[in-house]
Amino acid sequence: MTYRQLLFFALAMASPASAQTAAPLPSVALPAELDRVLRDYEREWRARSPEGLAALFTHDGFVLQPGKPPAQGRASIVEAYRGSGGPLALRALSYATADTVGYIIGAYATSTGKPDIGKFILALRRERGGSWKIAADMDNPIR
Repeated sequence: MTYRQLLFFALAMASPASAQTAAPLPSVALPAELDRVLRDYEREWRARSPEGLAALFTHDGFVLQPGKPPAQGRASIVEAYRGSGGPLALRALSYATADTVGYIIGAYATSTGKPDIGKFILALRRERGGSWKIAADMDNPIR
């Protein structure tokens, strides 16, 4: 590696990552039945209610938290969320549904209008004619 290449590499590594300086992706409006999933999640998270959060999931749902093993089933979800909660504002970046499955890709902050501090994917499932439940929740912070 030449001195010039090494200098360029060092400067590039010292600069903020482009993902950190990029403008946030715009929010998308969700249909009411999907928006309800996000608002219910926010409410239960703010209440620090692991039981309330687990009730939003399918009976065999997953929580996939950074640095932890997967939690499956409502009892495991309660334990995964125990001690968690606080201020939370969720927003959708994308979504899709087809028959009984769907997803929401989004970002979260401590309150509406504040910078995003993390991102998430919710895989959704519902029984025909039923309400949407979370089949899997995967999130990670923005660093």
